[in-house]
Amino acid sequence: MSLVLSDVERIANLSRLELTGDEAGKTLDQLNGIFALVEQMKSVDTTGIEPLSHPIAAIRDLALRLREDVATETDRRDDYQQCAPATQDGLYLVPKVLE
Repeated sequence: MSLVLSDVERIANLSRLELTGDEAGKTLDQLNGIFALVEQMKSVDTTGIEPLSHPIAAIRDLALRLREDVATETDRRDDYQQCAPATQDGLYLVPKVLE
C-alpha cells in the first residue's frame, strides 16, 4: 500500500492540520516508509513462532507480574475525608452542576 499526495492532504484536512506543500511531501515520504516497513514485516514467515507477552521475554524468562499485587498501605480514607465539606458512604459530595 502506498499513498499519494492527495491522500495526505485529505487526511490533513480531516485531522484539521494545516500542512504546507513541503510538509505534506515529507509526511507522504514518512507514511510510505512506514507502510513499506509493515509490508516487509508481513512477508516474514512466522509459522511455529509463539507470540511474546513482552519484547524482553525473548531475551530472558519474564514473569507477567514482578511482584504480588498486595495492598501495603493502611486504609486512611476517613482521615483524608475529614477536611472535605461533605461526604457520604466514603464518597465526596459536590454541588450539582447540571440540571
